[in-house]
Amino acid sequence: MTHDITFARLSEVEPTEIAAHMSDSRMAEHMPLLSVKWDAEIAAKFVAKKEQCWVRDGLGHWAFLSDDQYVGWGGFQKEGDEWDFGLVLRPDAFGLGACISRKAIEFAMADDRIPYVTFLLPPSRKKLGALKRLGAKHVGEIDYDGAIFLKYRLETV
Repeated sequence: MTHDITFARLSEVEPTEIAAHMSDSRMAEHMPLLSVKWDAEIAAKFVAKKEQCWVRDGLGHWAFLSDDQYVGWGGFQKEGDEWDFGLVLRPDAFGLGACISRKAIEFAMADDRIPYVTFLLPPSRKKLGALKRLGAKHVGEIDYDGAIFLKYRLETV
């Protein structure tokens, strides 16, 4: 089955939909920084924070849509001098990760601002073949907000 994958601004998605996604108990399994149960107010604050990245950097996180239905969020966020790519899908959309990631990486390769992309993954993530197939290289571990993440880097130029 094919899916029409599009990217939209997070502000185009109802905060209650994002809150329901992020409150799913399965999300915390690979998100060590997810420490509170989300509600519409927390989701709205999250979206406002992500929209500030667009103002500051001209790029930020998107809502990912499949056939015009919200399936998750992610995108590029500036971390110091690096563009980090994140992908957070609803559990019923986990199978769309490779397709969405490919589309986002194609975007990065066409954008002169992004000479490389970093990926931060929790050590609980064991299936890393997709990153390796993309050509991403493991560069080490980092502490981010008190949690350890595996850091990968993908050249885009």
